[in-house]
Amino acid sequence: MRVQWIMWALIVWWPWSFVAAQQASTTQFSGIVPASEIGPYVASAAPATPGSFDEVVDRTIEREHQLVSQLSALRPMIETYVQSMKADSEDSARPIRDQYFLRRLDLASGPGGIAFVADREPVRKREAKLISLFAQPLQPAGIARMLVLDTALYKKDYNFIFVRREFLGEVRCIVIDAQPRTDAAPGRFAGRIWVEDHDYTIVRFNGTYSGHAANSPYVHFDSWRLNLQPGVWLPAYVYSEESDSDRGWGRVHMKAQTRLWGYDLSAAGNRGNQEFTRIMVDGRVAKDQSGTSSDAAPVAAERMWEHQAEDNALERLEKAGLLAPSGNVDTVLQTVISNLVISNNLTLASDVRSRVLITAPLESFSVGHTIVISRGLLDVLPDEASLAMVLAHELSHIVLGHRCDTELAFNDRILFPDERLFQQLDFKRPQADEDAADVKALDLLKNSPYKEALPSAALFLRALAVHAPELPNLIRPHLGDGFAGGPNPRMEALLSTAPQLDEQRIDQIAALPLGGRIKLDPWSDSVEMVKAQPLTLTLAREKMRFEIAPFFPYLTRIASEPAERVAAVSGTK
Repeated sequence: MRVQWIMWALIVWWPWSFVAAQQASTTQFSGIVPASEIGPYVASAAPATPGSFDEVVDRTIEREHQLVSQLSALRPMIETYVQSMKADSEDSARPIRDQYFLRRLDLASGPGGIAFVADREPVRKREAKLISLFAQPLQPAGIARMLVLDTALYKKDYNFIFVRREFLGEVRCIVIDAQPRTDAAPGRFAGRIWVEDHDYTIVRFNGTYSGHAANSPYVHFDSWRLNLQPGVWLPAYVYSEESDSDRGWGRVHMKAQTRLWGYDLSAAGNRGNQEFTRIMVDGRVAKDQSGTSSDAAPVAAERMWEHQAEDNALERLEKAGLLAPSGNVDTVLQTVISNLVISNNLTLASDVRSRVLITAPLESFSVGHTIVISRGLLDVLPDEASLAMVLAHELSHIVLGHRCDTELAFNDRILFPDERLFQQLDFKRPQADEDAADVKALDLLKNSPYKEALPSAALFLRALAVHAPELPNLIRPHLGDGFAGGPNPRMEALLSTAPQLDEQRIDQIAALPLGGRIKLDPWSDSVEMVKAQPLTLTLAREKMRFEIAPFFPYLTRIASEPAERVAAVSGTK
């Protein structure tokens, strides 16, 4: 009897235990998340959850093909800044040369897109061999290729290997190694990919491309995407780096940052249309004004004319995707400007405004009563006193009555293609105006809350002067006047009071790395201050002034709106 019971138990239990073991094995090696771990995404996911690792790969490839189609319809700005590095000692390196590209990605016009800034040739012959090595992959066409894993991505060309599951920020990902098959054509991606586990979109890939020729290599890169709209992940950052020590050229290597923004540029151009479609009802009764004159007096008319030129210039910059919309960073700048105005008892005809230029080169300028400062400059300024120095110089132009070019008050003057913007708009001032603004800025700073911290601002100027010959593309402005280089560096009198730079002093921070302070939303072009926890430096080489650093964004997922909200907006039930 006992034998029969045991046989019956084996017959019933054994097949089910075998199936359970198979399922456990599939879960372990394929990376499929168990249903109990998927949580709230189960209800919102349209397709069924993949049941095997092969299905995950199929879904990922399908999503990548969809991304290629999406990018073909979008025209974001793409900016790449490249630094060639040379070792100073055993454990540190410094930038010795740079390159800068700013284009609008337009796949219809070719992978290189439309140039805003003319590509410049190398300025130093002694680095020509290094530059020629990286010239092809770091040209705009090569940079654009790093935005998509493989434009011809098919399973037949790759071996996909499950690695593990891990979180990138708040987004749970399936980590997969992608290795080109031996019979695959050259130029296939080789490296690691991170696939978010909701729609199975690649959110990060890290590696290089295989099968290059010896004189035309591919660089290694780390490409990141952000969730910019519900269910839509688009390229946002690419960090590139290459070491040359294995080629016997010393410890010289290259680093590059690529940023994308302006995916929703239509919003900047249609703000007026949105206002037009909004019906405004005024409850007041109209009064007959025929007996009085409301025309502007000559002085008021002159001010209004200058203000119209100012607004036209700012609107044109924002429409082109180069100027961030007003936001919380402007509030920070306004606080510093107010400190300067109040402490000096300044009386101005109108309030001073501030805006952020989205590009990396270090520049600032004033247009009428608006001060514009670049994202790159905000990134590298080490403290509030240094920011006050920059703003005081531009505020001085306004206090001294230095005018902007009122020809921009004629609207036909701003009717030109976006890529001609740097050639058409010029906010540079005569040297006499710059010298007068320097003198006035020193007076404003000496009467301000920042007077005790001016040596810190002067130290920034000294570091800038040291790096200017090696980083001309970072220092060179495109719309305003430059900080360093040339016979007349800005705030030269303050520069003479700066302490000497000490490379080994960890507590002496003359300038910050690029990308450390301002966060840019690639969809809306809005900017905000980075809220990262400050770190204590332990090595002198970690100061990295004016240098490029890798990207490690904290990924989040934008939740889809509830069905009730979508129905209300669309007018459906």
